[in-house]
Amino acid sequence: MPVAALKTRVKRSIEKRLDQAAAVYLKDDRLSSVDFARPYGEPAINAPTSVSWRIFKNPVSLFIGGVAAVILEFAEPRVRSGVWENTSFRRDPVTRLKRTGLAAMVTVYGARSDAQAMIAGVNRRHRNIAGVTPSGAPYAASDPKLLTWVQATAAFGFLEAYSTYAAPISEEDQNRYYREGQTAAALYGANDAPASLEDQHELFAAMKPLFERSDIIFEFLSIMKKAPAFPQPAQLAQHSLVRAAVDIIPGDIRGVLGLGRSYGLRPLERRVVRRMARRADRLILRSGPAAQSCLRLGLPDDFLYG
Repeated sequence: MPVAALKTRVKRSIEKRLDQAAAVYLKDDRLSSVDFARPYGEPAINAPTSVSWRIFKNPVSLFIGGVAAVILEFAEPRVRSGVWENTSFRRDPVTRLKRTGLAAMVTVYGARSDAQAMIAGVNRRHRNIAGVTPSGAPYAASDPKLLTWVQATAAFGFLEAYSTYAAPISEEDQNRYYREGQTAAALYGANDAPASLEDQHELFAAMKPLFERSDIIFEFLSIMKKAPAFPQPAQLAQHSLVRAAVDIIPGDIRGVLGLGRSYGLRPLERRVVRRMARRADRLILRSGPAAQSCLRLGLPDDFLYG
């Protein structure tokens, strides 16, 4: 057998095993079931040629970016209290991760009708969440300013993780990514979400005076290192992936939060994380949202991997 054909066969075998493992791991009757291959022909919020479709296919950078986003969310005390006191992060972090991941996949890849219905459900739940921080500041999950911060942290985390560890994203495409995110952000109620890199930098600068160090951030990082967020054997690298998330937080914000160098990547870990992210970017999970959504639109399931 020619070497090229052998490499292709080995790659497909690895993809199949990983795909099966991921499908078993993500199967959970408590989670909503979405068929990304249906309704046939119905577009998503953004086109398959969008930057977000390229980025969200990579499970390694998604985990890193998601952890980074939560760190930034928790920097703001009202968002921190709202999330920490009203979600299952502490008692059932894996299910929380799966639900958050599914929401991101539906938003990016799902048929527009499915995405709109899911987002409407999220918004209904947000309307019932309100409280007061330990320092006495009131918060509401439906507050447009807080929703804007949550959307901005997620957009930053996923983009920065992919660009840093999987594949570089040009400045032009980074700006396009933020523009593409406007429709979904508005559906979530974040009408002032960044529409460009410049907007993102300005928002981060404006929010920084509100940030404060909190033990909750360190507790969250500890939970993320231990929770079985990946199928075996990928869990062995989870500590490094959490460190990778800390590493992409802007240095001035890390300083405010007390996340010194010891919380970031070590040189050898950096190489390992990059290798994992780059390989994940080439492996096709054919039953996953990205591939199935391509089929829904009449595209080959490897369309995003060309």
